[in-house]
Amino acid sequence: MLKTYLKELRERALKAKNKPALLGPDIDLEPYMRTIRDVQVEDLDDLPDEIKENILYSGITPSEEERAGTYFQINHSVVYEKLKETYKGKLEIMSIQEALEKYDWLENYYGRLVSPDTDKYTAWAEILPTGGYFIRVFANQKVEYPVQSCLYIKEGNISQNVHNIIIVEENAEVFVTTGCLTHLKNQPGIHIGISEFFVKKGGKLYFTMIHNWSEEFHVRPRTVVLVEEGGLFINNYISLKPVKSIQSYPTIYVKENAIARLYSIIYGRKDSYIDLGGRIVFEGENSKGEIVSRIIADDSSQVYSRSELIGKAKGSKGFLDCRGIILNKNAKIVAIPILDAQHPESELSHEAAIGPINEEEIEYLTTRGFDKDEAMSTITRGFLNLEIPGLPKVAKEQISNTVAQLEKAGL
Repeated sequence: MLKTYLKELRERALKAKNKPALLGPDIDLEPYMRTIRDVQVEDLDDLPDEIKENILYSGITPSEEERAGTYFQINHSVVYEKLKETYKGKLEIMSIQEALEKYDWLENYYGRLVSPDTDKYTAWAEILPTGGYFIRVFANQKVEYPVQSCLYIKEGNISQNVHNIIIVEENAEVFVTTGCLTHLKNQPGIHIGISEFFVKKGGKLYFTMIHNWSEEFHVRPRTVVLVEEGGLFINNYISLKPVKSIQSYPTIYVKENAIARLYSIIYGRKDSYIDLGGRIVFEGENSKGEIVSRIIADDSSQVYSRSELIGKAKGSKGFLDCRGIILNKNAKIVAIPILDAQHPESELSHEAAIGPINEEEIEYLTTRGFDKDEAMSTITRGFLNLEIPGLPKVAKEQISNTVAQLEKAGL
């Protein structure tokens, strides 16, 4: 049954392998479609020092302290998986391929939210899959420590095509952090990430993704989330380094009394082309959500912030908040808010503000001993340290530490 279903998905993908995406620059993918295998390690401490140091910038802890479990992939191979003993019976972590071999019922989840014929990126992820994780939290289980996953690329001129599934069962709760990064600074390549998240009735999923790509890399996430009655989904997306291009527009469907919050912290640098956004579809009564963005554009970067709220149900409430700072006359920020109220008792609103750093703030700090560069750095750091309501303490510390590490390294 599952094999037949997967065959059907592949046939649909083959028909769409040249279908351009609606947004973002088009990319010829076939030159990147080669397979590289890596050797598994017994412990994260066995990884090369340069990799262990690099992953810190994406919020991954090699020591695994205060982590419930770890999934680590390099290029196209799962090199490490671990679930701590105390969490066995509460959750499971494995590769998506292993999950498909283990569970026939994954037919009800795999490919149900993100169709393989959406565009060429979803198509190639199905035609030539190269990994991805499966995380499942059992009903009524609260996982105190985060699960961490790392999708690492250490070779140039490849495509990493991952398919990730997270299932948070009824009244369960988990925090997941994913670090996505490249090893080499100036090698081209592409990361395609298909993510399908299912938050069941009363479940809670806190998801943080920290991107740390190279200057010549293209990134194409394709994410859809279903939040059932009374569920909560909080998504934090952080990208602070130069990247060739990113194009992402996750869609969240929220049911009755469910909540979705999307937060993004973006620093556009060099000639980065970043087209990010999010869509929340309020399908259930009294559902709520917000999309909040903090953007800095420097050098000749272009950042597009697309946010959409669709109110389909009575009592649904949504809010958009986009704020940007432009540091260079050659940089650009474009905010594109869309409010679509399809029910007379849906309440949607937005705020947006884009401009340079306030000169009065710089003058204030310089009168107190800062030089101009230090003043701008302080203002920038404060702007990026977005306060996110309801975010677990460990996530706040992780975001702050990542910002500090990148700043210290001059990245």
